[in-house]
Amino acid sequence: MNPEFENIELKNNEAENRFEMNFDNHLSLIEYEISDKLIALLHTEVDAALEGRGAGKAIVEKTLKYIDDSGKQLLPLCSFVAAYIKRHPEWERIVAKP
Repeated sequence: MNPEFENIELKNNEAENRFEMNFDNHLSLIEYEISDKLIALLHTEVDAALEGRGAGKAIVEKTLKYIDDSGKQLLPLCSFVAAYIKRHPEWERIVAKP
């Protein structure tokens, strides 16, 4: 993870159904749907000012850690998240099995 994002807190904005990271007033987010046992990640957005700096990777990593810590399973419907997991198979352990 890019060191400039390590200390940025991941916020679970339950009212908007999304995880958020705010860096220098630039918002990155992952929209989700949640149930008793699953968190479906639907869409990732990174502010254009942060593109290419690792903000997308940082919010995905922090979100996956949040899901892992919650004991829920992941349904990676967002193509960005799915591609990240393909490159980092250690996270497959939290992906819901069909």
